[in-house]
Amino acid sequence: MTPTPAPPTTAADGSSAPAPPRPTHAVRFHPRSLAALVLVSAVGVVAFGWPFLAPPASQLSAHAEDAPWLFAGLLVLLVAVVAATISESGLGPKAVAMLGVLAATGAALRPIGAGTAGIEPMFFLLVLSGRVLGPGFGFVLGSVTMFASALLTGGVGPWMPFQMLAMGWFAMGAGLLPGRSRLRGRAELLLLGGYGFVAAFAYGTVMNLAGWPFMGTMASGIAFDPHASVPANLARFLAYCLATSMGWDLGRAVCTVVLTVALGPAVLRALRRATRRAAFETAVTFDAPGA
Repeated sequence: MTPTPAPPTTAADGSSAPAPPRPTHAVRFHPRSLAALVLVSAVGVVAFGWPFLAPPASQLSAHAEDAPWLFAGLLVLLVAVVAATISESGLGPKAVAMLGVLAATGAALRPIGAGTAGIEPMFFLLVLSGRVLGPGFGFVLGSVTMFASALLTGGVGPWMPFQMLAMGWFAMGAGLLPGRSRLRGRAELLLLGGYGFVAAFAYGTVMNLAGWPFMGTMASGIAFDPHASVPANLARFLAYCLATSMGWDLGRAVCTVVLTVALGPAVLRALRRATRRAAFETAVTFDAPGA
């Protein structure tokens, strides 16, 4: 059994030259997995943003204390369905092995900076992994890593399904960045560092949406008020972000950029070498007996 190599290309002088490297996809989206991802993302947008989508007089606002629990239960089921659907679409044994190694590494990195100014080295690994292995693998890796780290750190609660979905989006976004087959070196590091900085703030803001409705209106003047208008709640939410998570999000963003720039070249080389050796997309042929 031998892998079929990529056909050579012809250089400008007519000589044979090796084919340019193509971006590797450990998991490719198929129509069913793409539809499942779009569905769970749409539900996730509603689950995160319902305080601004539901009118003050709606039944959902009347059950503001119960809604986060309802969405948490719904999201954990939907994320599991998406992960299973993507897995059925082509997550082979080599991809499963790499998923296990990267998820275990990410889960082990998370407790290193837990509770210390947002220093979370797990994020830079997910950015680089999503970049090399593609958006489908990135979504599964982000969700599985957050689930494993929650079990490791005792962080299991109604916020965990929101974290799994948000981290899946975070890693998937790195796989959707342009220039996967062209950008290398400093330009790629700047792109990944910039994405990590912005996405770290986006992740923190999205997770604030998941926890903000749990605060009672009597607890603080920046808590969610189900009877207030959308502009009033938006002002409350911005004040909540500035007061509670801005410093933490900044620490996460800076940590992600520093680790991406410092360790990115070595980690990217290791990931690309591993994916080349795994040959996820290489066609396999069987030789005749005795050949």
